[in-house]
Amino acid sequence: MDGVLISDGRMVPGADRFLGRLREAGLPFLVLTNNSLFTPRELVGQLSALGLKLDESELWTSALATARFVQSQHPNGAAFVIGEAAVHEALSDVGFSESDQAPDYVVLGETQRYSFDDFSTAIGLIERGSRFVATNPEPTGPGPTGSLPGCGAMARLIQSATGVKPYFVGKPNPIMIREALRLLGARSRNAVIVGDRMETDILAGVEAGLATILVLSGVTNEHEISRLPYRPSRIINSIADLIDEI
Repeated sequence: MDGVLISDGRMVPGADRFLGRLREAGLPFLVLTNNSLFTPRELVGQLSALGLKLDESELWTSALATARFVQSQHPNGAAFVIGEAAVHEALSDVGFSESDQAPDYVVLGETQRYSFDDFSTAIGLIERGSRFVATNPEPTGPGPTGSLPGCGAMARLIQSATGVKPYFVGKPNPIMIREALRLLGARSRNAVIVGDRMETDILAGVEAGLATILVLSGVTNEHEISRLPYRPSRIINSIADLIDEI
């Protein structure tokens, strides 16, 4: 989503026409985001205001993927949750309850209201055996005056205190991609991921066996690619370059 369809609070030119061509051609798709701050309903409203019309079912967030993962591992379990409503809602929707008394999981998501008390509780629960899962590994996110601490940075705080590494469900974990393929009824050999981040989008696609397209409309520039041991299948300037190929 970010850097591919939208950038700096605006729609990437041609992104609306790209989605329109996918629909006209009958090609199923999902818009992926590691951002766990917002529910699909909230994202639909935000994207609509920028000129992109999407249905909630066309969005696949790290919060949704995390909820599906913990439900698959421990059906109808309990979790202590740090995060915005998006994470709480996703877990509730798959049948998880919330508890601070020996829950099966501590689930950490993005939030702009991190609490010392919540972190103290999370650390104590993990020390007593709760499993540690986090939605996404990014250490920072954009803010009005610079970078803001992200889920990855907060996860490292808990890891430092407990010695327990979190399991990140969001990209580049291929679990998020494989579940997206399952939702689409697609196979990796017939799918492609388009992203702007080598270390999350492209790596996730490579590890899940998809063709990968890097767009230069986001955070990665072409000079950074040669430093990494993996490469995208293609590099293009923006999503608009694909419109005539559909």
